[in-house]
Amino acid sequence: MIVFVDTNVLLDVFQQRSPYYESSAFVWGVAEKQKAKVYISAISYNNVFYIIRKHSGKDAAQHAIEVLNATFSLAPLDQMTLGKAVWARKTDFEDAIQFYSAISIGAECIVTRNLKDFPQDVLPVLTPDAFYSMYVDEFYPDLLKE
Repeated sequence: MIVFVDTNVLLDVFQQRSPYYESSAFVWGVAEKQKAKVYISAISYNNVFYIIRKHSGKDAAQHAIEVLNATFSLAPLDQMTLGKAVWARKTDFEDAIQFYSAISIGAECIVTRNLKDFPQDVLPVLTPDAFYSMYVDEFYPDLLKE
């Protein structure tokens, strides 16, 4: 399975945001344990760095992007992908880049808490909670049997 993860899910984990942490951590764990091919956009690196640096300092921000680099696959941000985002003229340009990055890697779903800014008719756009509900049995079949 090919999964694309939006920046807000990554920040949920780094900042242990309640009540989102647990389901976002599940998505993260799928990537970490290589249960699926999980991608993030190149722009997630600068978004995470900026926000973590602002809240926790430069060292924490540097550590965060090192962890991202070791955990997730990178959806390439090339001229064609960026051009599609530019010409889409969406209200939120950052989400347009995320969306077309997901399309470029053949993602089977996008995981985000920001459902309203992604088209729902091209590929499934799921919250981390919905992703957990749909895929926990597939990725961790013994988890719920305890």
